[in-house]
Amino acid sequence: MTLAYERDAREIYRRSFELIAAEADLPAVPEGLRPVAIRLMHACGMTDLAADLAYSEDIAAAARAALAAGAPVLCDSEMVAAGIMRRRLDGNPVEVRLNDPRTAGVARSLGTTRSAAGVELWREHIEGAVVVIGNAPTALFHLLERLDEGWPRPAAILAFPVGFVGAAESKAELAANPRGIPFLTLLGRRGGSAMAAAALNAVTEGGVEEPT
Repeated sequence: MTLAYERDAREIYRRSFELIAAEADLPAVPEGLRPVAIRLMHACGMTDLAADLAYSEDIAAAARAALAAGAPVLCDSEMVAAGIMRRRLDGNPVEVRLNDPRTAGVARSLGTTRSAAGVELWREHIEGAVVVIGNAPTALFHLLERLDEGWPRPAAILAFPVGFVGAAESKAELAANPRGIPFLTLLGRRGGSAMAAAALNAVTEGGVEEPT
């Protein structure tokens, strides 16, 4: 049996963004951030995100400038890193420390999660980096704690930790006090690796990828 569904990639692409434009409150988002907001909606199928976005007005420009200067991309999980389109980067290293052999020991010594311990191992790379968090609230909390203690500052933070314990709270803390760092986050429980990677991908081109 042949099922009836759209098979043309370009038509799927066109229709998807037509529906987003029709359903989403895009005028509520600054013009320079609309491509990123659209890409986030496309990644998760939810067009009601605009009201929950929190950001610095200069986040897209700051992240793009850092990447153009060769800054590394620091991710909290392999899933975030896997979703980043390397062809849109100019050789920027994409770093994840979650599975670093040192991470488990650092987590034990600090009494925290492996995700937070992975952030601890960003120390020598974080100055001027683009941080992309799409999984663990503890990663974002740990980063903010270390920044309060005087760590070097990243160029931008794209924060989309997801879940029921700590996700909303960690993002609320970032939004309330971004420590002078350009940021983008989605308030509340929603988030995830796909959305975090989508935000970075949209920032690199100022838009969305071509259909495949």
